[in-house]
Amino acid sequence: MPTESGDDRRAPHTHHVRIERTARYYTLGGDGRCESVWVLLHGYGQLAGEFIRYFGDLARDDRLLVAPEALNRFYLVSPAKAPASERPVGATWMTREDRVSEIGDYVEYLDALYEEIAGRLVAGAPVNVIGFSQGAATATRWVTHGRTRIARLVLWGGLVPPDTNLAAGHGGLRHVPLTLVIGIRDHYVDAAALTAERARLDAARVPYDVIEFDGGHAVSRSVFPRLVAESR
Repeated sequence: MPTESGDDRRAPHTHHVRIERTARYYTLGGDGRCESVWVLLHGYGQLAGEFIRYFGDLARDDRLLVAPEALNRFYLVSPAKAPASERPVGATWMTREDRVSEIGDYVEYLDALYEEIAGRLVAGAPVNVIGFSQGAATATRWVTHGRTRIARLVLWGGLVPPDTNLAAGHGGLRHVPLTLVIGIRDHYVDAAALTAERARLDAARVPYDVIEFDGGHAVSRSVFPRLVAESR
């Protein structure tokens, strides 16, 4: 029998269940005593195995590169464009759907990843994090919500998420060196967006550095020497 307007007796109830699942990550370098680690968080629609190759110049025997892959994979083109066997695959850290759970899951995942690799690091080895594009938001939330102590946060082609409490977390962003890396032709983070971000960080008294390079929304090797020079 149809219910009256406003009657929610037939509305679905949301539930959550905790499960175990397998996550994938890739590494480069770190074949000796790892005195530092760089955790590389890819952008929307990318895969970690391809993304880590962009940073190959940073890999050394004493420097470990780690690229975790987001937990949500999807086909990048529709079934009408190619059969499943030929469709390219990408991954995303989250969408707007059930976002609180998604954020909690990937923060827990990244903390678990650090615990997984910690045995390869010398005591006190600094953890440097680079988040590219969508990965910038993921990296920021890991810093502010996770257990892992981060030595440096680099947001490349992305900004601090708007909902971030700039003073929250274990010390918040005020005590984690922050660098914004932006291509001067980046169509996602243009001059106006960067100006607004500077004003926001200045108002919250969050110290930061900005590296601009001649390029667009992409990883540029030209930035690597400065990143390494300024990192622990």
